[in-house]
Amino acid sequence: MRAALRVLLNGYDCLVLYLGLAWLGILCLAWTPVAMIMYALLSERRGRALGRYVIMVAFRLYLASLSVSRRCSFDLEALDALRDGPPLIIAPNHPCMLDAVMVISRLPNVACVLKADLMNNIFLGAGSRLARYIRNEPVRRMVQLASEDFACGSHLLLFPEGTRTTVSPVNPFKGSVGLIARHAQVPVQTILIETDSEYLRKGWPLFRKPPMPIHYRVRLGRRFDPPTHIRRYMAELEHYFAQELVPGAAFKPVNSLPRQAERRPELTSRTPP
Repeated sequence: MRAALRVLLNGYDCLVLYLGLAWLGILCLAWTPVAMIMYALLSERRGRALGRYVIMVAFRLYLASLSVSRRCSFDLEALDALRDGPPLIIAPNHPCMLDAVMVISRLPNVACVLKADLMNNIFLGAGSRLARYIRNEPVRRMVQLASEDFACGSHLLLFPEGTRTTVSPVNPFKGSVGLIARHAQVPVQTILIETDSEYLRKGWPLFRKPPMPIHYRVRLGRRFDPPTHIRRYMAELEHYFAQELVPGAAFKPVNSLPRQAERRPELTSRTPP
């Protein structure tokens, strides 16, 4: 009897993951031709607003469908505090491929720095261009576009590691976050993403099923003022993440985590003076 239940549960887990991926692909492909038309018809301001809002809704639908299955859970409420806030660089750690999806699903006006191949991707390219997401190269152009985008009151999502984490707790940080923060004179809001699964980490095959259920938690970290010395600033950021994301620390499922108001003060965001 137990063996039969394990087989059924394993089959259900596969259904949740693979139908979820198919659903995300359908959402992206359905938006692609519409985004291409809107890119040609709308002004940059209206296209940006529409593109970012639709991406937020699509990602939220995808995560909601996984949550309904009871095999994945997402504690993302901490991000809601940033919705109506001032322009910021949002700087999370990058444990898996879902990190950007989780952050963008809660924020209606966020630009994302993407690799060039993602900007040309059939699933993401048209929507990213309409939303005026920013290519990560050349660096000077990236800094210029990011700085200009803050004038719209938007946030910028940029992963300091540059790629998904391969060395616990974080990879060595790149200098892009500090460079943009200094040039645009905007603060950096750190985001701490925690999970109890290796699913979609660097090197994880897209269609390989992990042990389930899977839990994700996002919490606000410290907010750093713009830097005066980029190298020291990035070293301080990296040290902060290393201290907060203790390797091997036990991760509690979402339903056993304390409420946001009950968490220790040092784990919540700090508004700059």
